[in-house]
Amino acid sequence: MGLLELFILAVGLSMDAFAVSVCKGLSLRRITLQNASLVGLYFGIFQAAMPLIGYLLGVQFQSKITTIDHWIAFILLSIIGGKMIYESLHKKEEICEECNGDLGFRTMVVLAVATSIDALAVGVTFAFLKVNILQAVGFIGAVTFILSAVGVKIGHIFGSKYQAKAELAGGLILILMGVKILIEHLCGL
Repeated sequence: MGLLELFILAVGLSMDAFAVSVCKGLSLRRITLQNASLVGLYFGIFQAAMPLIGYLLGVQFQSKITTIDHWIAFILLSIIGGKMIYESLHKKEEICEECNGDLGFRTMVVLAVATSIDALAVGVTFAFLKVNILQAVGFIGAVTFILSAVGVKIGHIFGSKYQAKAELAGGLILILMGVKILIEHLCGL
């Protein structure tokens, strides 16, 4: 997996965290660099840790399913992407209802875990691809940190206008990555 593909995948994975960050920005009375960085850190750390955990789990099964690994990657990425697209199209107007201005440990850990579960499944697919896992998780964490911190500011300025669009884009990116992996393996590229 090349750097451009990894970047695109990182952006796709970070869209849930970005959407929640926009919500956080909407609910905070005052935005500071510290608040935006804190939100970015929570989401970035969990978004990096989950693919690593998924990778470590996937490596255990890698030798047993190498003939169908491209199908597994395609199916997992398509399911995750489809779920994100579905959620972006079926959310109510009260998208920020569950989010509030609370940046406490418990609240942020729950949100960070909830937005990074998809990354766990992507980590499993990394075990079947030629991916430098440390580079990948570092890159995913950094991209998520930046987009989440920026999302707080965007939410504060623009409100929840871009949440659904971010999730829709993220879902499409993940599905396209799955299709690309499948095509590469089927065509022997």
